[in-house]
Amino acid sequence: MKAPKTNLLDWQKRYGTEEACNQALAQQRWPEGFRCPRCGHDHGYAITTRHSYECALCHYQASLTAGTLFHSTNLPLNKWFWAIYLIASDKGGISAMRFSKHIEVSWITASRMLCKIRIAMGHRDSLYRLHDLIEIGHHSGGKRGRGVESKTPVLVAVENRDKRAGFIAMRQVFVVTRETVAQFVQRHLPPNQLVRSDALASLAAIGKTQHHAARVTPADKAGEWLPWVHIAIGNLKAFLLGTYHGVSSYYLQEYLNEFCYRFNRREWEAELPLRLLSACLTHTQVKLKMV
Repeated sequence: MKAPKTNLLDWQKRYGTEEACNQALAQQRWPEGFRCPRCGHDHGYAITTRHSYECALCHYQASLTAGTLFHSTNLPLNKWFWAIYLIASDKGGISAMRFSKHIEVSWITASRMLCKIRIAMGHRDSLYRLHDLIEIGHHSGGKRGRGVESKTPVLVAVENRDKRAGFIAMRQVFVVTRETVAQFVQRHLPPNQLVRSDALASLAAIGKTQHHAARVTPADKAGEWLPWVHIAIGNLKAFLLGTYHGVSSYYLQEYLNEFCYRFNRREWEAELPLRLLSACLTHTQVKLKMV
């Protein structure tokens, strides 16, 4: 689905006020007008001071943000909208520290906002499946520097479209086994696709549902048999080390979500902010674990 192109000035004109952001969320939640979530009545009154609506029949007060990605937020919605724009428009990603300075929130608030947006990115990509000739490989990534953690394996699948890569999927796993490989394939591929991989024993599980070709692949030959997996892993390393200077295994999947979401829409760069906004406005409540 094509989305309009936008830039910073367009975004400011469209979502520069709290009222505009509230209207965008209300339109997404109730495109045909307010409907009470308790009794289903189709008429209510806006309570502008509380960003909520009161049902004209049962008088239930429904918060505009309840049950959405912005559930229980204490921040103005326009700060959320700016978060969405900033994370979508920067190809290299944006760190929580830099983001916190842009919208004047604490680092922990910025971190939790970005986490929720990355979860929405991952959920939107989970709706799609890879097709045709697909390369599957794996990479062990982890935090570098002092306090090095044990490396966390990442399964990688890329559509091979000859002279360019198609869509991509990445999933963090605790260990590469037949079970984790089978789950990854089921999640991201429809049956009966053409799949290339190296000859790692655990990857034999691919053959249960796909047309699988495995080949022993020395490290110096990885770019020949699995060229796009090799390139994707290199780009992922540059992304993680360039902006974030490494990522711990606890948060790794969030950053994989962001990397894949942006990679899969690289040909629609100018549309990305509005695409991500749509994904966030339609997303349900996200509960984060306290660490």
